[in-house]
Amino acid sequence: MMARSPSPAAGGHSTLRLSGNRLTGVDAARGLALLGMMATHLMPTFESDANLTPTWVGLAFSGRASALFAVLAGVGLALSTGRQVPLAGPALGLARRGIALRALVIAVVGLTLGGLEVNVAIILVHYAALFLCVLPFLGLPVRHLLAWAGGWILLAPLVAYLLRPWFLAGDPPLHLGHNPSWEDLGTPGPLLGDLFLTGYYPVFQWLAFVLVGLAIGRIPLHRARVAALLLVAGTAVAIAAKALGNALMEDWGGRQALEAVLDEPRWPLESLLQVNLTGIEQTGSWWWLATAAPHSGTTLDLLHSASAAAAVLGGCLLLGSLGTWLNLDLLLPLRGAGAMTLSLYTVHVWVLAAFYVDGRPDGWTDEGMYTAQAITAVALGILFAVLKWRGPLEQVAHGAHVLGSRPLTPVR
Repeated sequence: MMARSPSPAAGGHSTLRLSGNRLTGVDAARGLALLGMMATHLMPTFESDANLTPTWVGLAFSGRASALFAVLAGVGLALSTGRQVPLAGPALGLARRGIALRALVIAVVGLTLGGLEVNVAIILVHYAALFLCVLPFLGLPVRHLLAWAGGWILLAPLVAYLLRPWFLAGDPPLHLGHNPSWEDLGTPGPLLGDLFLTGYYPVFQWLAFVLVGLAIGRIPLHRARVAALLLVAGTAVAIAAKALGNALMEDWGGRQALEAVLDEPRWPLESLLQVNLTGIEQTGSWWWLATAAPHSGTTLDLLHSASAAAAVLGGCLLLGSLGTWLNLDLLLPLRGAGAMTLSLYTVHVWVLAAFYVDGRPDGWTDEGMYTAQAITAVALGILFAVLKWRGPLEQVAHGAHVLGSRPLTPVR
């Protein structure tokens, strides 16, 4: 459906393309996040040389694609709970219950996938936990959300740095070392410790991404000037955060201080700081809090990744606006896949697990595997979008949300 032309009564602001009641730019950004995560799963993030030189995939997508997912989760929650004016009272309570049931569906899928033999970190259980953790914030206005997000970005990394060694020193350590699965429900301590602090996607710090997304979703995203502000401001802050992190590491002695305490000689710290700090025990020096490395969970990492996500969303919204002006659906290849990421991500992980056990077909390269899966995801997304179908798992999650959002009928 094409957005109506702006009227003088609407203040003269240009509007962005909608699909039904969805902002297509949000779905398109989610499609980019899916393709980016698939790239980090299928293609190397380091070269195979002695220095482990980062590849373009590692530099472009590591940490950013998954963070984009989390920010867009917050945006989606804002759009489904009142947009600029958050729900309140009984309506908010019903919405929270529906979101909780949707999170349960996502967690079930994630725990099931966690039982597969696959060499990737599956985000779904952490994603479901983020949905639950953000429930108390759904009724807040944008200025309060921005304050919470800013405070979380500043303080959560410090608290995590202080708590993580204590979690890892437990007997057993509160850390899984693998994807959460159904079996881990029998050991809730390590499971919760891994989900919130010691795992690949620590919910305690990553809640900042969802709070940023929730605040973004409370502003008028249908206005082109707002989208442009997201693009420009997000890009500027992302560049500034990364530049400051690099200066702290390379110019002010941070990397040398960390190399002195790092007990991991196989991995050059210079490369890790550019691509991924997961698996490195960030203890022994306060300098760990000064990095902007992907998956470090520091203030600069959270600020950079959240700002980059805002910029990507702004760019997608503007591209949708351009498509409206040209009367073309420029976002269809991305928004189709982005509207069914739960289904496509699940199939992607199943395929990876099949190849992990049986090996890939002869002659298939990393690039070939990625191209095949990316084209398939885009093609399926376009088909479902044209037919106006939900993805199968999206349908289940939607049904759970609707069921949870219904008022309870009093017993007579």
